[in-house]
Amino acid sequence: MTPSLSREMAAAKNSDLVRAAEGWRRGRARLRSGASRKRDADGRPSAWLVWAVLWVVYVVWGSTYLAIRVVVETMPPFLSAGVRFLVAGAILAAFLLIRRGISGLRAGPGELVASAVIGTLLLLGGNGLVMVAEQDVPAGLAALLVASVPLWVAVLRWLFEDGVDRGTLFGVILGFLGVALLVVPGRTSTGVALGGMALLVLASLSWASGSFLSRRMRLPKDPFTSTTWQMLLGGVALGAAGLIGGEGSGLDVAAFSAASIGGLAYLVIAGSLVGFTAYTWLLHNAPISKVSTYAYVNPVVAIFLGWLLLSETLTLGILVAAAVILAAVALIVHRESREAVRARNADRPEPPAAEGRATETATGPEPATPSPAAPPFDLEAVPSVRR
Repeated sequence: MTPSLSREMAAAKNSDLVRAAEGWRRGRARLRSGASRKRDADGRPSAWLVWAVLWVVYVVWGSTYLAIRVVVETMPPFLSAGVRFLVAGAILAAFLLIRRGISGLRAGPGELVASAVIGTLLLLGGNGLVMVAEQDVPAGLAALLVASVPLWVAVLRWLFEDGVDRGTLFGVILGFLGVALLVVPGRTSTGVALGGMALLVLASLSWASGSFLSRRMRLPKDPFTSTTWQMLLGGVALGAAGLIGGEGSGLDVAAFSAASIGGLAYLVIAGSLVGFTAYTWLLHNAPISKVSTYAYVNPVVAIFLGWLLLSETLTLGILVAAAVILAAVALIVHRESREAVRARNADRPEPPAAEGRATETATGPEPATPSPAAPPFDLEAVPSVRR
């Protein structure tokens, strides 16, 4: 090879390296530009990103009631719910083991007992009873009755703590008036038997009790670790309830429809994993008042999707009761979110202007541990919303 040819090849190689380096720099600049569009000048997530994640929660958790309705058409309610949370919990556990090792699942005996208690109340008493009730109750109506959980949480706070203010108490009375419009007349106003609706009221009380106690029992501090154990132990409780109730006898897996199997997969992936992840992100990146709007948007989504996809009937009685219940929930959520911000600001020193911001966010000294089920709004899951 001649010296001139060697020089030409070296120059070509250097030129290729320069072009590659320039392309790499442009690629990094585009990535930085894309990342900057997701956050504003203060480092906060952009409004479009917050709303996009919030709509994921709206649609996913609103649609889970429809998925439940489809699942229980051919699957036993407690056993299918147990499978849902055992599988979702196992996936979360595997994720934690891969990312953090065995420390990601570390919990003391007292924390495991608390996780079992809360998981049983939320998943067996809450989600399990919803599964049973939706064998007879339309998805939209079920979502509407479960939306009464904030009312029960306020009642528990009023009974066992230092009470609630008059505005919240008015919201509780108004909300239970709406529930009465659905439940008391029985079949006359909704066309649904009273027994199924009574189960949903009981499920709401169980969910509220689990939410109330979750802030008063020693759960694992990490929300992912806590939720993983609640899912696993709650899933075991659901499976045990199904076997004790005789769901395992004569179980014919071949009779499960493809729609029910698909609905169960949707509950595992979307309801328990995607919804939980989106909700946890929102708690740490969005204002409480905005996150809490899912309390009254989810039932609307469920009612609309039930009418659109499952041809569920909407009567005047249901619409009136829905307006009353959702107005009450909106009032309670608004007042409690405002109280949460006031309490947190009173307990926290004002940050320097260059280092912090005075906006209303959901981050606090103790991260929230949201319900791993497809939950209604949980007043107790919002940091500092307790007295």
